[in-house]
Amino acid sequence: MDDRPIGMFDSGFGGLTVARAVIDLLPAEDLVYLGDTGRYPYGPRDLEQVRRFAHQIARSLVEEDGVKLVVVACNTASAAALDQLRFAFDVPIVGVISPGARAAVSATRNGHVGVIGTVGTIASGAYQREVGALRLPATGGPVHLTCAACPGFVEFVERGETASEQVHVLAERLLEPVRRADVDTLLLGCTHYPFLARTIADVVGRDVVLVSSADETAFEVRAILEHTGLGRRTATKGVHRFVSSGDVAVFRELGRRLLGPELDADVESRAWD
Repeated sequence: MDDRPIGMFDSGFGGLTVARAVIDLLPAEDLVYLGDTGRYPYGPRDLEQVRRFAHQIARSLVEEDGVKLVVVACNTASAAALDQLRFAFDVPIVGVISPGARAAVSATRNGHVGVIGTVGTIASGAYQREVGALRLPATGGPVHLTCAACPGFVEFVERGETASEQVHVLAERLLEPVRRADVDTLLLGCTHYPFLARTIADVVGRDVVLVSSADETAFEVRAILEHTGLGRRTATKGVHRFVSSGDVAVFRELGRRLLGPELDADVESRAWD
């Protein structure tokens, strides 16, 4: 039994989809979620800069918050820094790219999978490498992958504009390559994008399966805790702390709307040197 909390971070609010899945699947676990809203979004940033941010935040969670496991609940940070973080810290580090890729390949019926993400995530090639290493379960054949960067989606979500006419128009333009590629499964390669699921489904068609990595990441966290014996064996409900490097009032207001009642507690502030 290990009563230390699970640590989780994202550039802002998108990782709350992963937090929601972990809280629902592992209700007894304590959780510390850090939203780096003082420096979001990560998507347009240079990957080396994102890598430095990720190391700084992971070190803060491990050394200041004493977490037993770190979830990199950000596709851009996972693409930039996951391997280096695993080398640098002696706690398990879980990303969102591998679980999402496996789920999408398992879900496709015609072998055509789409991935949408930030400019940084798509440019990193992380999903291309991850999906390229997988084979279709039924035939063992290769997966036909179409990727599209969606600049602007994150900003709409973090402004709380998830159903506006403007975001619908933007989605129609950015998702056109995916629509042309005959994909039957679309992986939402950014933790913010599930908040736009209705708009995305309207654009690509309701017959296209949308895959979010949040649930699959939560399953991976549970499996690691069980395998390593780090799980918290108690019937007591876990304590959830939320930390922001930006405006805590904004984080509390938007985060509560996106996550739910768990964010009713005060949001802590953490400034970087």
